[in-house]
Amino acid sequence: VQLQASGGGSVQAGGSLRLSCKASGRTFGNHPMGWFRQAPGKEREFVAAMWWGGARTYYADSVKGRFTISRDNANNTVYLQMSSLEPEDTAVYYCAARARATGYTSTYRHVLDYDYWGQGTQVTVSS
Repeated sequence: VQLQASGGGSVQAGGSLRLSCKASGRTFGNHPMGWFRQAPGKEREFVAAMWWGGARTYYADSVKGRFTISRDNANNTVYLQMSSLEPEDTAVYYCAARARATGYTSTYRHVLDYDYWGQGTQVTVSS
């Protein structure tokens, strides 16, 4: 299984970027796929996740209202639309996918909730 993330780059504060992550090797269907990020010197933190065919989404408080997660199950791809970007959003962004059993009411916001990880894509927001 491979997750290939793309779409990172450098933007000014207030700008937008769209990240993509395509999975290959298996399909994830209703299982969670999500995004995390890691800034220099900090731990990897949860950003957003989607599962149950899109019926369930969960966002970190810091990105609510600015970021939107979506997925195209036919193409086994998850997206992260990021708007109103702030310098604090600067980080390497990682996509992740879970292959284990999935519950409807869980939130899947922890690193250990996921089984597969992409290579990361750099997002830099300048003020």
